[in-house]
Amino acid sequence: MALFAAARRAAASSVPLLRASASGASRGAALLRPLAAAATRPHPRAMPFSSAPATRPSSDAELLSVIESEIKYAQDCDDHDRVEEIPDNFAFKIIDEKGMNAITLKRTYHGEQIEVLVHMPSLVTGDEPDHDQDGKDEDVDKEGDENQEAEGERPSQSSIPLTVTISKGDGPTLEFTCTAYPDELIIDSLSVTQPSGDEEQDFIAYEGPDFNDLDENLQRAFHKYLELRGLTPIATNFLHEYMINKDSREYLLWLTKLKEFFKQ
Repeated sequence: MALFAAARRAAASSVPLLRASASGASRGAALLRPLAAAATRPHPRAMPFSSAPATRPSSDAELLSVIESEIKYAQDCDDHDRVEEIPDNFAFKIIDEKGMNAITLKRTYHGEQIEVLVHMPSLVTGDEPDHDQDGKDEDVDKEGDENQEAEGERPSQSSIPLTVTISKGDGPTLEFTCTAYPDELIIDSLSVTQPSGDEEQDFIAYEGPDFNDLDENLQRAFHKYLELRGLTPIATNFLHEYMINKDSREYLLWLTKLKEFFKQ
């Protein structure tokens, strides 16, 4: 009996444990149930990576349309494809590269190496002033031109900057900075350089006085010096036409490059 009672007590004491174990198992199952449901729920399909370009912004499309209109307008102008007739006595070889804002002229004259760098023109359009001021602007312009002529200055005209370099072997080099008007060449400065290989020393070298401070006879002699080497009024007039046409060609090329960029 004692053994049976002990067995009953042992059996009775194990019931709460079993009940507790069953209760814990049910609570664990309840906790895992949402996870299982989430695992079985269908997930959205992942989109594969695409290298296709994004849609072009509308602002880019509008800009491209404006560029194309400007290209058509530039193509309708005569300047971009005009072929300049080189004067018979033009002594220089012309080196003109697309995409550059200058051309180079080269020639040899009695053992001298002459190189002229010709930049894009500074154009004066000659637009009419506003007539709402009853001719006041016109009177002011006339008065300004008269003052410029009285002071020895030129009225506003289209011009092109030139840099003329003249060398003789390894000796000193003359460098003229000039402004070319349609029928006249103005010397702005003159320097004599002797390359020493020392950039700092070359930078601080004395380059001479202001050209306009030179004696007038010396100024005229240097103008004659450049004219004998091919920089005549006929040459500067031709260079004006050439550079105006080049400016039109380069502008059209620039627009075409813009169009290619925005079409990508």
